[in-house]
Amino acid sequence: MNLNVYYDEETDVLYLAREGNEEEVVEIYPGVNLEFGPDRELLGIEIFAASQLLKGVVEPLRRKATRI
Repeated sequence: MNLNVYYDEETDVLYLAREGNEEEVVEIYPGVNLEFGPDRELLGIEIFAASQLLKGVVEPLRRKATRI
């Protein structure tokens, strides 16, 4: 699965998505949505208030990325 990653700093929304026609959105956690296509294939993940929800994850990822 080839995912594209987009972050909208103004709205603080993180999108992980691939091409396809979205037919259904399911909220799996407050502010976290899964987007599905016609055959129920996962097309994307939408995370609202991403900076708050992921604040405990971003810094460790950044540190690891700078070591590579």
